[in-house]
Amino acid sequence: MDATYGALCKHGYAELTMQDIAEESSKSKGTLHYHFEGKQDLLESFLAFLLNRFEERTRTIPGETPTERLHEFLDELLTPTDEESAEEFRTAILEIKAQSPYNEAYREQLAEFDRALHERLTSLIADGLEAGEFRADVDPDETADFLVTVSNGTVTRAAAVDRSPERTKRHVHQYIDEFLLADDTDTTVDDEMEAAE
Repeated sequence: MDATYGALCKHGYAELTMQDIAEESSKSKGTLHYHFEGKQDLLESFLAFLLNRFEERTRTIPGETPTERLHEFLDELLTPTDEESAEEFRTAILEIKAQSPYNEAYREQLAEFDRALHERLTSLIADGLEAGEFRADVDPDETADFLVTVSNGTVTRAAAVDRSPERTKRHVHQYIDEFLLADDTDTTVDDEMEAAE
């Protein structure tokens, strides 16, 4: 799957071939065809791989409080560690998303990813409510839905019009502090995060 990632970043969805993927790996094109019927079949498996990796990576989120963990999670979501490769990958994923209205398998995998992201955010927000850190009238499901939409839009804009996610990230942190936090919640950690940016 690492070879698929590398080839997808390098060539994009439209130009990607099984030969491109083979050249990024130690396997021959024939071996790939033995395991996968073609590019579509391989990319379906790749999307499932990305979903599993996302769930593993976000199973444990740093932070001593639910608020800190929510901030950290959104940082991870909106701030790639390798900006250049992340830009290439965002573009490739956007191309795959563009195919999803015509490809049921892609659509199902992308819907699963959306569901996993929504569930993780809902859980983090519910933890904040239970700990008394968030306002009692905050709805975890609706808030998670909003944050998923913001995240998807941020990634799409970054890929389509080269819009840096940094401004959106700042506003998301501000949204948490101003609209989710209970009045008596200490935001010192969050202020320090913003000052460090």
